[in-house]
Amino acid sequence: MYPFFRLAKTIFNAKKKSQIAYTDPSSIEFRCHPWDLDLFNEMNNGRVATLYDLGRIDLSIRGKLMPALLKNKWALVVAGSSVRYRKRIHMFDKITMHSRFIGFDDRWMYLEQSMWVRGEPCSSILIRGGVTGKQGLIAPAEIKAALGAEESEFTLPDWVHQWIDSEQHRPWPPQRPE
Repeated sequence: MYPFFRLAKTIFNAKKKSQIAYTDPSSIEFRCHPWDLDLFNEMNNGRVATLYDLGRIDLSIRGKLMPALLKNKWALVVAGSSVRYRKRIHMFDKITMHSRFIGFDDRWMYLEQSMWVRGEPCSSILIRGGVTGKQGLIAPAEIKAALGAEESEFTLPDWVHQWIDSEQHRPWPPQRPE
């Protein structure tokens, strides 16, 4: 089940926190609950991906993207992601999630998020995301204008360019199993 209570708490807390520039990092904290666990008594990988949504919501509210989304009747979309899992998260562990905007290319925005327990990184995700409206994908220049941001270009790190390149070689549509 979707964590509606956590979503409401994230929205409420984000509105109470100070506003940040959309390029500034944000952090939220929560605990791993029994319903977040899989058969191996660790946080389920599907739940990890769902909880990363909450970090992006906090970042979009505090970074002033959410008002632009609501005003223009836009929505956020994830177009690709890559997750690394390195350390298990167990029941009642206190998790700190960090979310940060990395930059734009000609079509997409890129974000990096990570979950930490007791100062140790447990997982991280790279997100290719976009903003959509009735006319389809919104150009980064229009998003920046809605944020009142400068048109300056961001330099994506090499590792993000390498990921983008590797994704171009992945076949789509996928092969149907015979």
